[in-house]
Amino acid sequence: QVQLVESGGGRVQAGGSLRLSCAASGNTFSINAIGWYRQAPGKQRELVASIFGGTSINYGDSVKGRFTISRDNAENTTYLQMNSLKPEDTAVYYCFAGATREGYEYTYWGQGTQVTVSS
Repeated sequence: QVQLVESGGGRVQAGGSLRLSCAASGNTFSINAIGWYRQAPGKQRELVASIFGGTSINYGDSVKGRFTISRDNAENTTYLQMNSLKPEDTAVYYCFAGATREGYEYTYWGQGTQVTVSS
């Protein structure tokens, strides 16, 4: 099992910045992918950013150049630095982790943290 706890959400004006944190605990050695999805009201959940295999980083098209994902392996914490925020970035942000154990794939989710960007 992997537990994920997010923090850092809040309300900010357009153009501002926020940093989200996702602290992982439990069988963290089994994690092979970690990142963030978001879901706005009435919309599907979309990928924001992910790190696969420790080195392969992907960003959703709408956040490229504005958001940066990073991971502190010693602290088992993943960060999402969000700059130049726009009202359309308003959503609940979910940390996820993909893990492999005994040949099976598992996906774990955090509880979500609200990000609200006002114009």
